[in-house]
Amino acid sequence: MIDGSAEALITQTPRWLDCICATGPYEDASRFYEFDEGGRIVVPLVRRRHWPAHLIARDAWPSEWGIGGPVASGEPDLEQARAVFGDLVRLPANRVSVRFGPNADPMWLSAVPSDFTTLRHTTYILDLVGGFGDVWERRFTGPVRTAVRKAEKVGVEVEVDRTGRLVPAFYALYQHSIARWARQQHEPLALARWRRHRIDPLSKFQAVSETFADSCTVWLASYQGQHAAALMVLRHGPHVKYWRSGMVKELANPSRATTLLHKLAIEDACEAGCLFYHMGDSPPGSSVSAFKERLGARGYTSFGYRRELIPLTSIDQRLRSVAKHLIGFKDE
Repeated sequence: MIDGSAEALITQTPRWLDCICATGPYEDASRFYEFDEGGRIVVPLVRRRHWPAHLIARDAWPSEWGIGGPVASGEPDLEQARAVFGDLVRLPANRVSVRFGPNADPMWLSAVPSDFTTLRHTTYILDLVGGFGDVWERRFTGPVRTAVRKAEKVGVEVEVDRTGRLVPAFYALYQHSIARWARQQHEPLALARWRRHRIDPLSKFQAVSETFADSCTVWLASYQGQHAAALMVLRHGPHVKYWRSGMVKELANPSRATTLLHKLAIEDACEAGCLFYHMGDSPPGSSVSAFKERLGARGYTSFGYRRELIPLTSIDQRLRSVAKHLIGFKDE
C-alpha cells in the first residue's frame, strides 16, 4: 500500500473534493492504496486546516456534503477492504469517519473493525427505471400530479441554467429558506445565518457549478413576476442528486412551484438516461420524508462508521442541545 493523493482515481468520484477544499476550511487528506495482487482504492478524506492532530477529524465526507466513501478501480476483496480500514483506524487523528451509500457492497460493511461506531441513516432515492412515463403514472402520487397541473395552470414560469448564471438567484431563495427555518425553530436569525454561511457560503455553490459545468443544473421558478423556488441538481453517470433548494413560502406553496421543479428535474434526468434521483437523508415519518415519498422516492438504510479517540462529537452534541434549550430552539 502507498500513501498519497487521490490523483487518477479521484476522477471517478463525484467532483466534490475540489469544491470542498476550494470553499471552506478543508484540505485534501485522501488515502490511496495500491495492492501487489492488483487493484487500487482511494478513500477521499478531508480534514480541517491548521488543527492539531489530537483534535483533527478526517471525514469522507463532512456531514454537510453528503455521502462519501471508498472508490475502487475494480472489485476489491475482503482482505483489501480490511487492509484499508486497518490503515484508517491507525491514522493520527482524533476522529475518522466514512459514509457509505445504500448501494454499498456488503463486503465493505463486513470489513469494518470493532473500533468504529455504526451510524444508521435513511436515504431517499427515486427509481427512474422505465422512464418518465412510468414515474409519472406509477410512482408519483395523485396529489403530486395534481400539484404539477395546478402549477402549470396558474402560469408558473421556469428557467433552466447549466452555466452558473442563476446561482445568485438560487442563493437568494436559499437565504429566504434559512430565515423561515429560523422562525420555525425559534432560532435567532443572526445565529441561523451565521451557521448556514459557515456550511453553505455562496462561493461553495459557485464552485460546484463551475466544477460540475453542465452536470450542475439550477431550476428556477417564478410566480406572479417574482422568484418563488429553486433547486440545484447534480448529475454523475446514471445518478442525479437533488442537492439543495430554496423558496419563498408565500409564493411557492400556493403555486406548487417546488413540486413542478422536481417534476421537471426528474423528467430531464429520465431523458438523459439516468436511473436514480437521489433526494438525501431525512428521518422516516418526518414531513420532509413524506414529501419525498409522494414523489415516489423510497427510504433505504445506509451506514456511516466513526472511530473517535476523545468523544468530542458527543460532547459537541450535548453542548448544542443545552444551547438549543436555552434559546428555545425546536428541531423540525
